[in-house]
Amino acid sequence: MPQGNPRSFLRRWAVRAIAVCAAFLLALAVYIFPLPDVRVLKRHNPDTTAYIELRKAQAARAGKKLKLRQQWVPVGAISEHLVHAVLIAEDEAFYRHHGVDWVQLKGAALEDIKRRRLALGGSTITQQTARNLYLSPSKNPFRKAKELLIARRLERELGKRRILELYLNIAEWGKGIFGAEAASQFYFGKPASALTPDEAAAMAAVLPSPRRWNPSAPGRYVSMRSETILDRMRRSGYLQDDSSETDSD
Repeated sequence: MPQGNPRSFLRRWAVRAIAVCAAFLLALAVYIFPLPDVRVLKRHNPDTTAYIELRKAQAARAGKKLKLRQQWVPVGAISEHLVHAVLIAEDEAFYRHHGVDWVQLKGAALEDIKRRRLALGGSTITQQTARNLYLSPSKNPFRKAKELLIARRLERELGKRRILELYLNIAEWGKGIFGAEAASQFYFGKPASALTPDEAAAMAAVLPSPRRWNPSAPGRYVSMRSETILDRMRRSGYLQDDSSETDSD
């Protein structure tokens, strides 16, 4: 039992607790702010991304040099099949939210609590764009908070079409492979504009783990996920029932 005035003792501990909280909030603010100025992306493509630099650093630590494959193309030069497959697979509410799908995010958070792990899923395409451009794959909640703020800024400054164009050109699609055009050329030997529905669905199917799965040689999981994406594309009106593997050939 501490000696002296109990009120004085409690006051000292209250001051210490406030100081600790203030230090924590200051550290949080230093990490989260300032946010990047995304306005330059309205007309200029980024020279690199946080994810590309991360992969370069990982390769360097392993004593290797990353063989980077990336070729920028406008969204209009990417097959509508791939655009629709990615929207269905990654963010079906893309055109209805303002950067953050709060319903999806809440559901992901509740699932994390249920499973007792910090997966923090539920990211929209805008959030994924923010993460790829400026952040890291880290699951910590501070990084997630910064991602949400950048996503809102991207929506406010760039608009949906440009965000989608950025995402399709910077998304990781394999070891050293970034963007739809490079991925399409590498896996299928054709430009992204010529992808068939099946090829597009396979490419969308591997996005959750692109360094693990191969869309041109899909295993059971990717094949099943591709079929699910194709079925949802049909039900959403993106794809006719008689569409086939050769409809773009």
